[in-house]
Amino acid sequence: MTFVPGAFVFFGLIALVVFLSVVIVQQGTVAVITIFGKYQRVMTPGLNFKIPFIEYVYRRISIQNQSVELEFQAITNDQANVRFKAMLVYSVLNQSEEAIQNVAFKFVDQRSLMQALIRTIEGSIRSYVATKKQAEILALRSEIVSHVKTEIDEMLVTWGYHLIDLQLNDIAFDEAIMRSMAQVVASNNLRAAAENEGQALLITKTKSAEAEGNAIKIAAEAERVAAQLRGQGIALFREEVSKGMAQAVQELKDRNMDPSLVLFSMWTEAIRHFAEHGKGNVIFLDGSNDGLQTTLKQLQGLIQKNANDELTE
Repeated sequence: MTFVPGAFVFFGLIALVVFLSVVIVQQGTVAVITIFGKYQRVMTPGLNFKIPFIEYVYRRISIQNQSVELEFQAITNDQANVRFKAMLVYSVLNQSEEAIQNVAFKFVDQRSLMQALIRTIEGSIRSYVATKKQAEILALRSEIVSHVKTEIDEMLVTWGYHLIDLQLNDIAFDEAIMRSMAQVVASNNLRAAAENEGQALLITKTKSAEAEGNAIKIAAEAERVAAQLRGQGIALFREEVSKGMAQAVQELKDRNMDPSLVLFSMWTEAIRHFAEHGKGNVIFLDGSNDGLQTTLKQLQGLIQKNANDELTE
């Protein structure tokens, strides 16, 4: 009768030892094992075994990416208050024993780690913002992130972590500063619009002046060509007239007639033309014998000059 309870106790103890020996580590985590408080080894995901009552699971550490939201304020070089909202993404550096030991033993608990991490990042951003003016901050989002990564990445490695990403989701100033910045932007836009309008007006005026100048040049060139053609026409007309008069005079000479008859005919034709096309205008002509003789002599001289010119040519 005493054998049965003893067997139950024996098998019960074996089952307890097996139960205490089995350690299941979830995917994405590792387990740090210590012996009497001293680091011993790291258990990877899956089924693992430990020595009951001697080995102890000190901490289970997640090797997955982790995130935390930050919200803090900073002061610029020109004493403007800036509010930041950021998201920090970090993870364990790797699964090496050195990195896992740093994660497990550098800080008392996860809360202490987060406090140190957040304060370090806030301090790095504040020190950078303090060297800049408020007008520069909004355009320096990527530079701020780069500065923080450069400043704290080496320190995080000693803690067993590394910074994956830092996103500045919101950068805001006090309401009064935001209103003044909006006014500055609006005034700059108005000035740019005025400058663009002025440039457009200048271009329009310049093009109009160029077009007007080109039109004047074209008109002047056309007028020059027209005047040249008119002059050539008048010269040809005079040449033909002189040729006709010379021919008529020669015919009169050949027939033993007075050549002045041609001049008298031209005189009477001119008077008739004046009468037909004068449109009521009064034209005074010297109709005396002396005046007629003077006019005839002038016409004879003109005919003689044209005849001499033709002989010279």
